[in-house]
Amino acid sequence: MARFLWGDGDLANSLTNLRKLVSRIKSRQSELNTEFLTFDDTDIYLVTGSLKSDIFPAGADTSKDPIKSLARLIEALQSKFMERANCQTRAFIDWREGERKRHFAILKETLDAAVKLPIATGDVALIKEAALLLFEAEPQDIATHRILLKAFDAEGGLEQLKRIFTQRKDLASSWPALLRASSRSSISAAAPHSTAISEQDIPLRTISRIPRLALLPPASGNTDDMATMLASSLIEDITLGFGALHSLRVIAPYSAAQIARQSGDQTTLFERYDINYVLESRLIGPKEDPTLFTQLISLPGGKILWAKHFSFAKPDLARYKREISQEIVRISVAKVEHHELARIYFEPSPVAYHRYLVGLQYLDRPTLPNLTHARKELKAALRHSADFVPAVGSLARTYSKEWRLTPRREHQLLKSAEDFAERAISLRNDLSDGYRELGVAKLFLGSIDSSVEALEIAETLSPHNADIIADHADTLVHFSRPGLALEKIQRAMDLNPINPDVYLWIAARANYALNQFQTVLDYIGRMIDPRQADGLAAASWAMLGNQDEARALVRRVRENNPAFDVDEWLSLVPVKERWHKDLYREGLKKAGF
Repeated sequence: MARFLWGDGDLANSLTNLRKLVSRIKSRQSELNTEFLTFDDTDIYLVTGSLKSDIFPAGADTSKDPIKSLARLIEALQSKFMERANCQTRAFIDWREGERKRHFAILKETLDAAVKLPIATGDVALIKEAALLLFEAEPQDIATHRILLKAFDAEGGLEQLKRIFTQRKDLASSWPALLRASSRSSISAAAPHSTAISEQDIPLRTISRIPRLALLPPASGNTDDMATMLASSLIEDITLGFGALHSLRVIAPYSAAQIARQSGDQTTLFERYDINYVLESRLIGPKEDPTLFTQLISLPGGKILWAKHFSFAKPDLARYKREISQEIVRISVAKVEHHELARIYFEPSPVAYHRYLVGLQYLDRPTLPNLTHARKELKAALRHSADFVPAVGSLARTYSKEWRLTPRREHQLLKSAEDFAERAISLRNDLSDGYRELGVAKLFLGSIDSSVEALEIAETLSPHNADIIADHADTLVHFSRPGLALEKIQRAMDLNPINPDVYLWIAARANYALNQFQTVLDYIGRMIDPRQADGLAAASWAMLGNQDEARALVRRVRENNPAFDVDEWLSLVPVKERWHKDLYREGLKKAGF
């Protein structure tokens, strides 16, 4: 019990704390003239029948009377289990999180049993309340979606469910007012954390399998490099627009580019990553007047559903971006579910769009000179079209990326990122761009709660955008919610299956916080450039007891950064919970830093 409450760091001190606690409990029980706990030299006992507990026993059978059990579960789960407990040990936090998950598992099992029975009129409201409670806890779970729909599939309940979840639009539209109400746009006044989470990725019908589309960037053809770069940026921009769909999963641009580069058997990759539709593109014709050829292919079988040529002259860029998007939506999405693509909107200035695409090319290769070039192009785009939201959001990203690359870590860079992100939100609060960049800036500014809230809204607006989900996962690691972060990053990896290093880095850090040190090393081993994770790898080897590997990595870190100091580094890294920071310190110190 001493280890459970105070950790393993100083057992003698923990035992002293336990003796003092036992003494206080005995004294308080004497004052109350009752006993809840009794003690002997080795054990602590709960006095049977002395108190009522809202903890369901492990072997509880709720299937005999599911309605009665649901009422008890709802009463218990309306508040978060042991929310006020301030114990910071890893053992306690794991136990508490395990109990929370166990109770929601009981709720799911009980609710599933209840909706399979005839529902009495008086029990409909209870079942709906339980279903919404479960959905708040597991918004992404397909089984939960099925239970939710069954629970509301009575007395016009599905229409009620639709009305409930249209409120997520209100969540996003409330942000500009919140931004204006604060001199520095504090996001802490935004909607509660649970509301934002509960409104992600809402289905209004059972979807057993969501088709997957890959939009492959073009090969070079007969055109110069700039034309190829612009065409690739165009396809990537269209891909990101599809992140707003709930009825179609889109392979992220990084993985699509890797697949396009494979000159061998792409069919194997399509099968491996469960891709159902492919949009192929290539540049053809003379380089003075190139044409972008696109065709949509259904897999397996290779049936061509649609093909078209688009002029690649600069004045036509904005027009054919819209046309390609609309054609793909009309052909591809109609085969699954008619769904309006929220991100399709026409940019009135072709010149602005061209400068924006050039800026993206520099932004995708983040060095300080490239970030300067990207910023110049994006600002030029805004001079032609001041309300071009993607350019505003990308400008915010140039500042947050520069902050990461500069040793001085100038605070003003993050403030600039924050300002442009807020401007993007004020221009279009129904697009994810501004919320994503605000979440990134808030994280590095140390406002972790605000970062989580902003990225929850970004993911709500673009539920299949792998990079936004990855950013969300990254913030959840800093928020000391490694289990949820791991779920998020695994979903991002599924959407972007040829995983970029940053995804593997996030997964490694989440596993470190979960004490899964060998898994940390496995993820780092898959990185193209694992040197950036040498510190975390050293800490993991040390926690596994392999000092030789740990010391070798420490030496390599010292070669690149002789002045590295654990305490200084920990003071700069935003981490929500003390136990999480202590775990980093323990591993790095054991490694020899």
